[in-house]
Amino acid sequence: MKFTKDMGNDFEITSRKFQNYAQFNKWLLLTIVISILLVVAVNLVVDPYGIYKTPNFLGINHAKIQKNHNDRLYKAIDIIRIKPVTIFLGTSRTKQGLDPNHPGLSNSQPTYNLALDSANSYEVMRYLQHTLKNQPHLRQVIFGVDYFMFNKILNNRPGFNEKRLEKKYIIATDILNSLFSIDSFDVSQKTVFASLKETDNRNYHFTGNGFAPYLDDTKGKHKDYFKYSLSFYLDVYHKYIFNDQYFDNFQKIVDICRNNNIELIIFISPTHATQWETLKIAGKWEYFEKWKQKLITVTPVWDFSGYNSINTEIIGDIMKNYVDNAHYTKPVGDLVLNRILGYQADQVPADFGVLLTPENIESHLAKIRAGREKWVKNNQDELELVQRLEQEFVEKINKSKD
Repeated sequence: MKFTKDMGNDFEITSRKFQNYAQFNKWLLLTIVISILLVVAVNLVVDPYGIYKTPNFLGINHAKIQKNHNDRLYKAIDIIRIKPVTIFLGTSRTKQGLDPNHPGLSNSQPTYNLALDSANSYEVMRYLQHTLKNQPHLRQVIFGVDYFMFNKILNNRPGFNEKRLEKKYIIATDILNSLFSIDSFDVSQKTVFASLKETDNRNYHFTGNGFAPYLDDTKGKHKDYFKYSLSFYLDVYHKYIFNDQYFDNFQKIVDICRNNNIELIIFISPTHATQWETLKIAGKWEYFEKWKQKLITVTPVWDFSGYNSINTEIIGDIMKNYVDNAHYTKPVGDLVLNRILGYQADQVPADFGVLLTPENIESHLAKIRAGREKWVKNNQDELELVQRLEQEFVEKINKSKD
């Protein structure tokens, strides 16, 4: 075949096209690599979930607005790093209320608050096992139990991941999701914007020991917080179904501590008196009493529920003891620790905290019933608030059926 000038031109054009494609692919690949590295660098520097311990700079990355909602992630990693000898277990009530730096724990450091938002008893058990894997010399567990932890419809939260537990390292999935994902990059951007906007570090204060106190003064909106919380728990208790498997998990937690010579202190959270009224109006009071009776067949339990000088605080625009009807403040948490640790017990109101045993359970329950009758008589406004919210709940349910 004879080589012509046109064929040469075609070859030259094809060659140039190939070079252009190669050049394009090279730049495309370089752009992709740079973009990935940029995403990784931003996520690492901003550290929106607080798992890489990148330094926090006020006005740059201090406002970790999503960290608190990812406690199952960052707390699992903190345990690997800190290896505490004392831990707190429980739900958001314990998470926001108990301070690991309490002076009664000065000889039990490092102490870590391992409580998780909306945790069921299975999640609590698994995080205890995770701690033991990383700290076989765990000495003390303080466990705040809540009735709703045993609710059958309370499934493991979306952030719960079995694969990250009982590991001594950060698993690959968590590294990929926290550093390489666009979702984390989006959270990093929001963290930076929030940090630029909010130069006050108070509302984004994370202690490094798992304690996440609610530091905002709610700007005089305690009544609104209470209404929302009461409505939420009316819905929870109307649908509540006790789960025997969750109670088995509670038994396993006790057994794990006994078998490993770990001191276990269990307490029922000191939620506000209106919480117990939601139980009453939802028809779960009797079941709540049976739950307490069932708990003490396994181990003694400190009870801070009922009606005492702390949790009968009048609902107002500004409150000292409560954020809402479920969550107590740090000063109340300090009193709980004082009582159960035997630290400066003279500072604790005499009616706050009773150690339940099979010997005193019946008299204790009778005392709480009497306390409710007195509270109802003297707190008609709060009683009517719960009743009004109950009526709204019933009307909402009826409308949904139409």
